[in-house]
Amino acid sequence: MGRTLANKKQIVESLQENLSDTLMTVVIDFKGLTVAEITDLRNQLRPAGAQCKIAKNTLMRRAIQGDPKWESLADFLSDSSALLLIKDDLGAAVKAYQTFQKATKKTELRGAVMDGQPLSQADIKAIGDLPSLEVLIGQIAGAINAVTTKVAVGVNEVPASLARALQAHADSDQAS
Repeated sequence: MGRTLANKKQIVESLQENLSDTLMTVVIDFKGLTVAEITDLRNQLRPAGAQCKIAKNTLMRRAIQGDPKWESLADFLSDSSALLLIKDDLGAAVKAYQTFQKATKKTELRGAVMDGQPLSQADIKAIGDLPSLEVLIGQIAGAINAVTTKVAVGVNEVPASLARALQAHADSDQAS
């Protein structure tokens, strides 16, 4: 039995709702994947704050129609398309997909859209090469800690230098 018009509208609304809080959407060709493999992909994406959605291209085109943030996705929708909706950690989600793709060798990355801009495969690979969010936060915290340590040492050095200078002056007066 085919889908009813009401059912299709509900699917389009669901897709629009999912896209509303998505940072980046990646389109892949999932032809040849089994249900178990798609489930495995979804399980690998979930910890990175991403999900895999499969919808008919016509329904997805309706969902993005008139939305300047996602309209360029239409260029990547052909044949059997799956959408990776990344909501949190971009780098971790792309790495999770790349790991899955290397293991199965059955999917093909078509492209992605982020902030209304289409991304090439090279752009997506560059995002995947970024360190994870936790690593970046650690690097920023380390840099901030280093600056505060240098300031504290510098502030502490002023009175110490003054004390050494006074002691050297006092020692020179006693020697004379």
